[in-house]
Amino acid sequence: MHVVVDETDLYAELLGEGDAVVLLHGFPFTHRIWEPAAIALAREHRVVAPDLRGMGASGVTAGPYLMEQLAGDLAAMLDALGIERATIVGHSLGGYVALAFARMYDARVARLALVASRLVADTPELAASRRELAARIEDEGTVEVALDEFLPRLIAPNGSATLLDAARAIARENNPAGLAAVLRGMALRDDAHDIAAELAMPVTVIAGAEDPIVSIDEAGDIVRSFPNAELVVLERVAHLPMLEDPLGLERALRGLLAR
Repeated sequence: MHVVVDETDLYAELLGEGDAVVLLHGFPFTHRIWEPAAIALAREHRVVAPDLRGMGASGVTAGPYLMEQLAGDLAAMLDALGIERATIVGHSLGGYVALAFARMYDARVARLALVASRLVADTPELAASRRELAARIEDEGTVEVALDEFLPRLIAPNGSATLLDAARAIARENNPAGLAAVLRGMALRDDAHDIAAELAMPVTVIAGAEDPIVSIDEAGDIVRSFPNAELVVLERVAHLPMLEDPLGLERALRGLLAR
């Protein structure tokens, strides 16, 4: 499905029927990172898996892409589909977009899942590293710069080379300019602890026990920041549970959908 927002063509994969579930991908991926989960959940639900602005099959515009802009894109897409309310699932970057969406449209969020994502804003050092990487991607005109920087850290040490190859193949579907714009937007995002305290819907925080980016301690802090949240820890998983433990991720999401 294609939707035009602000003269920009945005793409989403649509599967199944029933109550809506939105799957928001992380960086530097596309909606295809969610394929196993989308197919499984589509047996009972209407699954919407967008490519965020500038990524995958969605159009590239001038950046940076603020999280609020990406959340507005999602709202326009749901409007076009006639979906008033949905369960929003965000992986990493997708979690930042999900939180921005909840801040702007909380009545439209039936449930929220944060998968290997976080509430805190970037430190000045991390924000600077994102901007530096964005500049390198633009200078070299290739996504490989981002893949070499990110991907080796996203798979658990005992993960197979096949998983890494699968992640790399999906990430290569992106446009360098789009990735640079997303990186700059992530560097500008706000801390979300304030909105977390106000969100009463069921929330599930899904963390990888071996994630070098979002620790179990940080995941616990995230859970405590919401009034109605639970933590699911997936063992032998780092930052990509949809590839490393798709069945465990599916169980966690089904648990949320039953709440």
